[in-house]
Amino acid sequence: MKVLIAGGKERYQKLFPDFAKDLPVELVFCARDASPEEMAAACPDAGALLVDAITPVSAQAMDLLPQVKLIHSEGVAYSAIDTAAAKERGIYVCNNAGCNAAPVAELAIMLMLMLTRLALSAHRAVREGRQIQFKENIMQEGGLELGELSVGLVGFGDIGQAAARRLKPFGCPLYYYAPHRRPEALEEELGASYLPLEELAARCDVVMLACSVNESTKGMVNRDFLARMKSGAFLINTSRGELIDNLALREALLEGKIAGAGLDTIAPEPTPADHPLVDLPEHIRDRVICTAHLGGITEGSFRRAHTNIWNNVRLILEGKRPVHVVN
Repeated sequence: MKVLIAGGKERYQKLFPDFAKDLPVELVFCARDASPEEMAAACPDAGALLVDAITPVSAQAMDLLPQVKLIHSEGVAYSAIDTAAAKERGIYVCNNAGCNAAPVAELAIMLMLMLTRLALSAHRAVREGRQIQFKENIMQEGGLELGELSVGLVGFGDIGQAAARRLKPFGCPLYYYAPHRRPEALEEELGASYLPLEELAARCDVVMLACSVNESTKGMVNRDFLARMKSGAFLINTSRGELIDNLALREALLEGKIAGAGLDTIAPEPTPADHPLVDLPEHIRDRVICTAHLGGITEGSFRRAHTNIWNNVRLILEGKRPVHVVN
């Protein structure tokens, strides 16, 4: 079976698991941002299509690749893939659920700590020879401890639960919201209590977005949501930029309603330098930390993802149902 890969050849070859070397597959590569026509020209008889998590795969692309049985995201996200069109054509769409939960949770907590402990401003003060003045000002105003802040997790899947496990030792009061409440035993294990979304936004000092993008969550952090948040709260987004109304968040930052934001993802990607959440006035610039969508980009995360990808290719070759089917 031919496998068309819209992504980096070196990365796929480096992460190719040993067991997959015995699979009867031929790898064909094209650019990550290849058009449907370019994909079809590269490998018109592909049986599987592997794509970057943000690479669009339209119904047109599927029609131009009529032998495809599997479309696999290299990451966890799959919102750029037309899952309904794939289902109509009998094509499995799969992702790598859980493969990046640990590193994304780590990065989220890093953002919380950097914001609450004023890391960017402190770094700038030292570089500019203002250490003592900056330190004395913080001593006068008082600094924050993450362990004394309540943290609300919007979404309680793999990443939300991984974040809860890592936050529990800090001693934070932990809350979560999800469309379906989790079993009481899991809540007790992770030390997290369920709250409705509006109550979570109003109660928590830190709100972390750990949910997927869909019709009900797109733009959920809008002016109304931000108005409900505690004055001086922090917003962390390690999910997708489309969850946030960019102009509403900029407005909340300018008005001082939100103390800061840690953004691993910003819509659109790639994010331009003049983006409203990037090109900020000097007085609030250090209150927004952007980390270039690096949350899940670790050696371990990619290794787990590629093991899952090629295991699913193997299952397709054996006529079996793959794992982590999202459609």
